[in-house]
Amino acid sequence: MQKVINVVALLSGLTSLAVIGGGAYLYLNKDAMIEEAKTSLANAAVEAVSGALPGLIDAAMPELPEVTGPALPSTPSTTGPDIPF
Repeated sequence: MQKVINVVALLSGLTSLAVIGGGAYLYLNKDAMIEEAKTSLANAAVEAVSGALPGLIDAAMPELPEVTGPALPSTPSTTGPDIPF
């Protein structure tokens, strides 16, 4: 029974050391991890926006007509509103 208690105590100690070591690692490297996450997030946002822009611009721009209407008259018309010259 003493051997089982010793193994449990040893595993408990190793677990505590692992938790303390992991916490110390995170504490010491938190600034680098935060900067890396910011850079990664900014790059992902830029890629998403630049990927979406061509589709949005193409959808917003109307098609140019191939044939247009007649030119405006160069003399004042009596049937419609006056066009300033």
